Amino acid sequence: MTTNETELMLKGYGLTTAEFFYHMPDFKHVLNTFIWQEYDLAPDHPRLFKFIEFWQDQIEGPLHSVRFTHRKMMSSGEWRNVVGEFTLH
Repeated sequence: MTTNETELMLKGYGLTTAEFFYHMPDFKHVLNTFIWQEYDLAPDHPRLFKFIEFWQDQIEGPLHSVRFTHRKMMSSGEWRNVVGEFTLH
């Protein structure tokens, strides 16, 4: 079952953006960057750490460092359903 972004935000998820610095597989002295973005739960960040584990297991370029930020866009107390219609002449 897929969940849309609004449902995730109402469940407490926020947008996590991570910048991965990694060594190029053929040129170990060269650093490259990769940007990753996903809705995740702070402070544990299970999706981010799952992606880091995937990177370490499946990607040839060894990680140098990861820098990330998390922004909670909406909480359940900030959202309310409003039904109405305005007519402008």
